Amino acid sequence: MSEKSLFSQWLHLFCQVTLCGCSAFLVLAAPTITNFPVSKLLAETAISQDLEAASFFQQGVTRYNRKDLQGAEYAFRQALQRDPNLGAARNYLGNIFMQQNHLDIALQEYTEAIKVNPNFSEAYYNLGLVLHRQGEKEAAITAYRQSLVIDPTRVAALYNLGLVLYEQGQLQEAIAAYQKAINLDSSNANAYFNLAIALQQQGQIEPAIATYRQALQLDPKNATAYNNMANLLAIHGQASEAISVYRQAIRLNPKNASAYYNLGVTLYNQGEIKKASGVLKRAHNEYREQGNIEQAEKIEQLMQQIAHKAGQQQPQASQTATPSQSSDSTSNVIQTPQPQTPNQPETSTKTPANPGDVPVSVEPQSTLTNPGQ
Repeated sequence: MSEKSLFSQWLHLFCQVTLCGCSAFLVLAAPTITNFPVSKLLAETAISQDLEAASFFQQGVTRYNRKDLQGAEYAFRQALQRDPNLGAARNYLGNIFMQQNHLDIALQEYTEAIKVNPNFSEAYYNLGLVLHRQGEKEAAITAYRQSLVIDPTRVAALYNLGLVLYEQGQLQEAIAAYQKAINLDSSNANAYFNLAIALQQQGQIEPAIATYRQALQLDPKNATAYNNMANLLAIHGQASEAISVYRQAIRLNPKNASAYYNLGVTLYNQGEIKKASGVLKRAHNEYREQGNIEQAEKIEQLMQQIAHKAGQQQPQASQTATPSQSSDSTSNVIQTPQPQTPNQPETSTKTPANPGDVPVSVEPQSTLTNPGQ
């Protein structure tokens, strides 16, 4: 049985459930979406033999572009009363409810759009986005993939497919999706950033470093990318560059407690005990200000440990033992905190009518090894 026919069966069952009992679906808090792209879709693209329906459709598009969502909804519903086969009107209604975070209603509208036009790639993509936000990740993967069966060049679908595959632990598949997205749009900094995270999770250190560099060429203000790349450089034995990159992360985000901590550990490994102590003190203060008392207390123990060891024997610059190796009693004190690694929203210029062109914002955690271990 073909992928498309399997999806059609799934969609039929899904429609029955959602249209008859949408209250059964838990609507999760959706990440904030900003800068919804305006639509450039004109009425004539909505192919209707009913001139009045086409007129109402165009009014809906105009009001949608003016962010008059209530007026746009009224016009699209008037158009549908005259021509129920206007799938594009259903898709716009889904967009409106997506912006209002009424995900269950948006899902119904996208489902109806697909029933009218089973080859509507954009509606499948938006359906995937709603399912993704509702936590229905396997169903979201299916919808994204069906969107790509119809239109393999839909970059946002590849990007979001990469996100949900990453969330499901399917790293190799996520990497492939991001690489395809980059092949179609080499200016997509977020795709490079997320690809680097996936490569990092797979232990592909050198490719991950190279990909972080590409992400930073496109987005030089991504402090998290600098911090992650510096960790990999430190692990790879490139401590001098790692120190420089950590400092760049801190310049961009002076409240980045994780970067201070990782910089302090790396300076310690280089024998820069005084500098390491100062930086770790800043990390301690930042964590405390953020309310992370547990991490602040661990760093305080580390600072005491370093001070005690420095009093006994000044480490040489050639030494590479990490602070956690100096005492069995504190071997579990030093755990590099997982930095925030948000996948930032992107805006597609190809299909600006689609609120799904701003991908869901999620925060996969990048598991980072203590520099020097």
